[in-house]
Amino acid sequence: MASNLTIAILPGDGIGMEITKPCVELIQEALGQVGETPMNENWLEAGAATYTKLGTALPDETIAGCRSADAILLAAMGDPSVRYPDGTEIIPQIELRFILELYAGVRPVRSVPGIKGPLADPRGDQLDFVLIRESTEGLFASVGKGSRDDDQATDTQVITRKGTKQVCDFAFKLARQRKAAGHAGEVTSVDKANVFKSMAFWRDMFDEVAADYPDITKHYGYVDAVAMEMVRRPWIYDVMVTENMYGDILSDLAAGLIGGLGMAPSADIGDDHAVFQPCHGSAPDIAGTGKANPTAMFLSGAMMLDWLAVDKNHEAYGEAARRLRLAVDNAFRDGSLVSTERGGQAGVVEITAAVMGELQALA
Repeated sequence: MASNLTIAILPGDGIGMEITKPCVELIQEALGQVGETPMNENWLEAGAATYTKLGTALPDETIAGCRSADAILLAAMGDPSVRYPDGTEIIPQIELRFILELYAGVRPVRSVPGIKGPLADPRGDQLDFVLIRESTEGLFASVGKGSRDDDQATDTQVITRKGTKQVCDFAFKLARQRKAAGHAGEVTSVDKANVFKSMAFWRDMFDEVAADYPDITKHYGYVDAVAMEMVRRPWIYDVMVTENMYGDILSDLAAGLIGGLGMAPSADIGDDHAVFQPCHGSAPDIAGTGKANPTAMFLSGAMMLDWLAVDKNHEAYGEAARRLRLAVDNAFRDGSLVSTERGGQAGVVEITAAVMGELQALA
């Protein structure tokens, strides 16, 4: 039994608290079912509302709480109406990636039974691949550092040997794990090596890492061509690895293939820390209405349990993750549960009740 594990919980802004509380309840229920003690919950402040109140979006106490936690569960942050003096939005979730060196942005693309995607081909409803984005470099290295005058604005892309090799190594290790579970065991570098020197350098680093994984097949794809293939035949991919901005864009495209951002979980993982959060934002336009789809948050919680199972070498957490993910699948399986974002009537309360009911049925 893994006792005394602590999760730092950052509900953030907008719909954050609405989707976080039920997610934590589901996590604790799943842990209880496998004989685990409840995780310690450290609820922390961060986001646009915190900036308005305290003058900082990411207080020192929150950073310290994240550093000391075994894992971090983050809901959504930001509000378009609250900005820094330079006009940019409040984005402490991105600041955390730099502070905690969370270099691997993990975006699973998995179809949930009962959720029909936009593709006519039935294979489009059976997707299971992973997009990995480098999370601390690339074009995002210019966050807060770009230049601007009356005639020109510049943001510089940064691709380093260390940053690229560590995220590519993460991708190949994941492909090896997936191969052991029955997947193809392939990694595709998504780049623009035909145009940019930085991307040609990226591809060289990708090749260096690939040489250490002779059991894993490597592929290449230019980002524009990959965007087309993700619409035309996304089932050809297993693990994809790419630069920060490319990954940011393609991960939203991927979410559209599985029912929208409300169905898309994610994680930002480093060597010592990991943050788990839905791909969507704070949705201030529907905050407080109960219309939010909490599914991506629930699946992010399952990702957290999976990561803890490996990080703490504790299989029971993996079983808790499997149960939570299966409960989500079973809740949507017959097609009758339709979220408001997909034109239905189910919001936070209805989806939470359905998933909790299915989870408890597994006890």
